Amino acid sequence: MLKRKAVAQRLKTELTDLINNGYQFFGAGGALGFDTLAAQTVLELKKDYKHIRLILVLPCENQTRGWKEKDVETYEELKQQADKVVYTSKEYTRGCMHKRNRYLVDNSNVCVCYLTEDTGGTAYTVNYAIKSGLKVINTAK
Repeated sequence: MLKRKAVAQRLKTELTDLINNGYQFFGAGGALGFDTLAAQTVLELKKDYKHIRLILVLPCENQTRGWKEKDVETYEELKQQADKVVYTSKEYTRGCMHKRNRYLVDNSNVCVCYLTEDTGGTAYTVNYAIKSGLKVINTAK
C-alpha cells in the first residue's frame, strides 16, 4: 500500500495529465480519505490552471454526522472553495452513497480512484465505471 505522500504525488501527476489533455471539470465525492485528497489536489492545481473546476458530489446534507471536528472543518472548507456542490439526497438513506457514486460515474469520462480491494463501495463504483465505458486510473498501483 502506498503512503499518503506517494498517493498525493501520483494523483497530482494524473490530474495534471488529464488537464493537459483538455479535462476541465473534476468531481469528488466528499468522503474522508481519497475523496478529500482528490478535492484538495484539484484546488491546489487550480492555482496554476485557473480554468479547471471542482464539483463536490455529496450523498446527503448531513454526511459529516459523527465525524471528528477537524474532518468537518476540512469538509466545510472544501465546500466553500468548490465551484459547485451537488447533493444527490437530502437525508442519509441506506442507498445514498451508491446514488452519489453512480451520479459521479454517470457524469464523468474518467474514473480516478484509489482501489486496493475487490469488494466494498470503491470496488463497486470502479466496476460500474468500467461497465459504463470510463477510463479508470487507479492511483494505488
